[in-house]
Amino acid sequence: MSRDKNFIALLLTLALHAVVWLLVSGYPFQHVSPPQAPQAVEKIVFLELIPPPRQPLPEPPSAPPAKLPSTPITTPPPDTALAAPTPAPLPDRPRASMAAPPPPTAEEWAFAANYTNKNSKGYRYSWGQQVRSMMGTAVEGPDQGVVRFRIEIAPDGRLTQLQTLWTTSAKAEQLARQAIQNMPPLPPTPTGQPLIFDKTISFSPFANDGPPIYRDDCLPEPPVFRNPFAWDGTSPQVVAAPTPTAPLEPQALADCLRQLPQDSVEAESAQDQRLMDQWGSSKTGR
Repeated sequence: MSRDKNFIALLLTLALHAVVWLLVSGYPFQHVSPPQAPQAVEKIVFLELIPPPRQPLPEPPSAPPAKLPSTPITTPPPDTALAAPTPAPLPDRPRASMAAPPPPTAEEWAFAANYTNKNSKGYRYSWGQQVRSMMGTAVEGPDQGVVRFRIEIAPDGRLTQLQTLWTTSAKAEQLARQAIQNMPPLPPTPTGQPLIFDKTISFSPFANDGPPIYRDDCLPEPPVFRNPFAWDGTSPQVVAAPTPTAPLEPQALADCLRQLPQDSVEAESAQDQRLMDQWGSSKTGR
C-alpha cells in the first residue's frame, strides 16, 4: 500500500515539474490557425464600344411612270371655263351709317360772319359743316375716315389755299375736296382779314361733330404746356415756368361778351359727348 502511494507521489512530482518546465520555456498553448494562401488580385477590364460606320440609306425604289389616260382631255367651252365667283359672306349685323348733316342755315351764316372771337370760331365751324353736308352718307367700312386740311380764305370769302395735312381714307379726302370745289359763295370773313385755320372733316358713322360751345370764349387762353425739364445738354439748366395769358382789357372783354350767343341744347349735348369720348372710362362703357 505504501509502495503505491510512493509511485503516485512520484508521478505527481514528475507531472508538476513538466508543467513548470513548459511554462518556463514559453511553449504556446493557443491554437495557431494555418496560414492562408495569398488571394489573387482582382482584374478590371475596360471595354470601349466603337459604333460601326454609318451605312448610306438605300434609295427608295422609283415609282413606275404614270400611264397617261387613253381618253383625250376635253377643254370646257369659254362660257363655262371660269368658275362662278364666290359670294361674299353676309355680315353678322347691318353696317352702321350716318346721314350727312344739314348745311348751315342763313341765320347761322349770318352769326358766323360777325363772330370774331377765337379766330372766327363760328365761321370755321360753319365752313366744316357745309363741307360735311355735301359729302353724303357715311357708311361703316373701309371708306370711312377723317381728313385734316389747312385752309386759307380771302376776306371776300374765296378759297385761296387748300392743303391736306393728313388723312386716313382716300375716299374721305376725295369727297371732301369735291365738296369744297362745289361749295356755294361764302360770306366775307368776320375780321376783314384772310382767315387761316386747320380743320378736320370726319367721314364716319361714329363721328360726333356737334356745334361748339361759345360761353368760355372770353376767358384767357390756358398756358401752352412746355416741358420745364427739357434741356439741350449745353446751355444752363433753367426750369421754365408757364407764362400765364393776360386777360382781355375791359373794352375788349365787353366786345367779346356782346358777341357770345346762347348755347343750344345740341351744343351742350355735343360738348358732353366729346368730354365722355376723351375722358370716359371702362365703367361708363367708353
